[in-house]
Amino acid sequence: MNTVALVVKLVAKPGMEDTVANFLTGALELANAEPGTAVWFALRTDTATFWIVDSFPSDVERQAHLTGPIAAALMENADALLAVAPEIMPAEVLAEKVTA
Repeated sequence: MNTVALVVKLVAKPGMEDTVANFLTGALELANAEPGTAVWFALRTDTATFWIVDSFPSDVERQAHLTGPIAAALMENADALLAVAPEIMPAEVLAEKVTA
């Protein structure tokens, strides 16, 4: 079971909504390459609000993800793409259901 997670809120700058959506779609390949990232979702709840929700077996894998290529690319592009800094919230996994 995964024990820890991240919930990340991203708010796109006006006019950058499609660019953020494309950035997140493209990040799937990077997430798939991370052996410690067990679950990874990129979500959109309205035109400008996006979320990344991912989970990990332990804090070791979560920390590796936070220093990995997705986080680096996000932080490198945050000023150009986002209206506010990403809100990165560590979370504890209480229960999970993931099916292939």
